[in-house]
Amino acid sequence: MRILSLAVLGGATVAAAPAPPAGTITVTVPRLSVAEYHRPYVAVWVEPAGGGAARTLALWYDVRKSGAEPGTKWLADLRAWWRKGGRGLKLPADGVSGATRAPGAHTIPLPADLRPGSYVLNVEAARETGGRELVQVPLTVPVRAARASGSHELGAVTLAAR
Repeated sequence: MRILSLAVLGGATVAAAPAPPAGTITVTVPRLSVAEYHRPYVAVWVEPAGGGAARTLALWYDVRKSGAEPGTKWLADLRAWWRKGGRGLKLPADGVSGATRAPGAHTIPLPADLRPGSYVLNVEAARETGGRELVQVPLTVPVRAARASGSHELGAVTLAAR
């Protein structure tokens, strides 16, 4: 999500540059050697360390699949995200929803409007004919570098300061 500032100068409204992200998240989807590979559904969200409302930052699923079995049908397989608020999210969510990703490293900006404090960054993946995995990384704002790694469905998850 980008925040745009507006200012009035001499009677004219001028748009300022969007606020820079608080930092970046890099999620690595590993290349797996399996007989039948399907790209994983992935949810990325933050929640206050002491508990509270979750904020979805990214949701990768089969956004183009429709009909009797739309791509949203299997989002409940992202169990932790689904219980933390995914079931109430109106999809597709602008700036959040996107197609599944191929193996490799993918970068997501942290919102600039995250208030200072302690959070938990959650990255959950579920794959058809595969497994499910949740990786959690402690997150403090202002952002400090941090890293965690999955063991099968997710690779490295890293936080980098702006």
